[in-house]
Amino acid sequence: MPPRLTAYNDLVPMRAFSTTALRLRHQALTALLLGVTMTSVGCKHAAAPTTSTAGSPAAAPVVDPATAGSISGTVHFDGKAPAPVAIDMSMDPACAMSATPNNSEQIVVANHALANVYVYVKSGIPASAAPAGTAPVVLDQKGCRYVPHVIALQQGGSVEFHNSDPTMHNIHTTPTDGTASVDVSQSPMGAPQTQKFDKPETMLPVRCNNHPWMNSFINVAPNPYFAVTGADGSFTLKNLPPGTYTVAAVHETLGEQDIQVTVPAKATAPAAFTFAAK
Repeated sequence: MPPRLTAYNDLVPMRAFSTTALRLRHQALTALLLGVTMTSVGCKHAAAPTTSTAGSPAAAPVVDPATAGSISGTVHFDGKAPAPVAIDMSMDPACAMSATPNNSEQIVVANHALANVYVYVKSGIPASAAPAGTAPVVLDQKGCRYVPHVIALQQGGSVEFHNSDPTMHNIHTTPTDGTASVDVSQSPMGAPQTQKFDKPETMLPVRCNNHPWMNSFINVAPNPYFAVTGADGSFTLKNLPPGTYTVAAVHETLGEQDIQVTVPAKATAPAAFTFAAK
């Protein structure tokens, strides 16, 4: 086995150096040091590439409060609304003991106003994600029903599922495109479970595998301008920059309607939708 070299001196013996030998030794040392330097430079790691966010929603645009306006209106119902249908919950004694009457919520009308309609700005403003730290929207299971029946949140936000009942429940979303699927069970009065939703969804159905009559709908807006109508059918979309927007109103069985609304500076633009009985 050849001897291991431990230093540059091992390469060139110290004895009998002539001027030429010294010069050669100096040149060799210079070349060696240059090679080490080049190797060190070559081994430097390039900065890690930034992960591409192409197609990802950005932060919401800054809105000037001095010029911001809003959209406010009502969703009406034309015709005779179907009577609520009482739901038999006797298959589960814990549900049958509920003090809250459990009626169908497909079409909820009072004074010709339609509740549970998801209203949002469909176009006219860039898509954006919910700011970090945004509180989750709560969907409870109470009295063997989902409460509220319809909820909405901004993409990038979360839903916190609760179970306030003394019975096992299940949260099962059934998206038509196979995304945003959730299928989790919750023990009686168990700990909340949180699910993030990263892409827009319209009337995403939620079902309980344990109680087939339970249903609800989750809507995920592409921007912060959305609402769900209450019993009076009203809605308000605040803090909009002046401009023209497409506003959509979506109902779980009656479909979708789109209208154009122009928001003036420092003013509220009216908007109204009317759905008719099928």
